[in-house]
Parts: sequence; C-alpha cells; structure tokens
Amino acid sequence: MASTCLIIYRQISTSATFHGKRNFRLLQLFNKRGSRQFKKERLTNPNLNVPIDRRGLKLTGRYENNKWVNIPEMIPELIVPSLEDFHLKPYVSYRVPNFTKREYTAKDLFDIVYADKIKEDYKNSQLGPNGEPLNPSEHEKMTPEEAKNRADKTGTDLFQVEKV
Repeated sequence: MASTCLIIYRQISTSATFHGKRNFRLLQLFNKRGSRQFKKERLTNPNLNVPIDRRGLKLTGRYENNKWVNIPEMIPELIVPSLEDFHLKPYVSYRVPNFTKREYTAKDLFDIVYADKIKEDYKNSQLGPNGEPLNPSEHEKMTPEEAKNRADKTGTDLFQVEKV
C-alpha cells in the first residue's frame, strides 16, 4: 500500500496580492488620464482642490466666482527688436572660414583700460612714490562701488580685443 503524506507549509509572500496588477480606478490621475468621475467633477467645480499638471505653463490670471479673470501684469511680454534695414542675412553660409575667438581675460581688460596710461605716466615721471598716478584718469578716480556699478550695466561685456 502506498500512502501519501501531505505536509502543509506556512508561507509568507512579500509580493503584492494582485501579483503586479493594479486597480487603476483607485489611482488619482489628473488631466487627460483622469477617470470619468474626475472629469465630471472638474466640469462642475473648476476650483476643485486637485493639482493639475500644467507642464511648465504659467497662469495669466485666476478664478474669481467660477470665472476666469486675466491679469495683464501676469501676461508675458515679448520684446523683439525691429529688423528694418537689417543688412545681415538670417543664416550663416557654409563657406565662412573657421575662426576661434579667444577667451576675454582680466589681463585683456587691464591692457585696454590701464596699460597705456601707466606706460605714459612712467615715461613722463608722473607716478608717486608708491606707484599711484599724480594725474589720475577717469578710470583711476573711480571708487570700487562705482566701478562695480559701471561693470554691471548692459553692454559692458562687449570689448574689441585685438589679435595678439
């Protein structure tokens, strides 16, 4: 006679009860992926406290008494320069020779603003005992705060550096 022995083991499972299947009706999905119930609620109450993913879009107003009110200060204003009598073409030809512009350094700035004046003062003995100029130029008279304010102005980063 053959006998069968049934051994019952106690098992602990760490996986989900549905083995990876999800009940999507319970998940809150916004925008296009929302359920029918969610979309009906959004139509009846647009001020529903549910976040809406606007994908980077910034609002230009707000809801007041279930009506959208545009706020002119929140509308972005694009400032485009006039291109009348603009002599450049809107593309760059492939026949343009390759060129490289070297990085603008502090030495270049010093050479443009101060170097010639210092050489002239040295030749004419216009330097004091500590090396300060006896007749300072407009740039040499500036305080550090004035120099910083002038450097922060628009267009101060445009310099014409000669090729060395």
